[in-house]
Amino acid sequence: MTTPFGSLEEVRAALGTPLGPTPWLPVHQDWINEFGRLTGDQQWIHTDPDRAASGPFGTTIAHGFLTLSLVPQFGAQLFRLEFGSARVNYGLNRVRFPAPVPVDARVRAAAEFRELSPSGAGHQLTTQYTIELEGSAKPACVAETLTLLLP
Repeated sequence: MTTPFGSLEEVRAALGTPLGPTPWLPVHQDWINEFGRLTGDQQWIHTDPDRAASGPFGTTIAHGFLTLSLVPQFGAQLFRLEFGSARVNYGLNRVRFPAPVPVDARVRAAAEFRELSPSGAGHQLTTQYTIELEGSAKPACVAETLTLLLP
């Protein structure tokens, strides 16, 4: 369910409140292959199912950055910021990949607004995403994103 936020005050009131989780999303080999092609990361552990079968995970695994790149999709499923002129990706504070994502595994995300502070361009919103891996005690990714909210 997508939660709409109509003002900075509504975002501020939601600080520390969990959002989500999203529906489960399967990560298929064609996504992994295409991501590898687009980024130039053709490491066999991602793109060679035959070789990966005898590797440390017994199958191919998604690139960590592929998992991280799902954050905008998950964010759009979790919340909508319905104010201001634009939102700009400002960067990341911290990213970790505690568990690998095997091919055809399913992931989903939850988010939490952690901080909202004024910046020269408007406001900076810090959001922590936790990307869960179905059947795993550890998440696939935990990332703290920074977004500039322009007036």
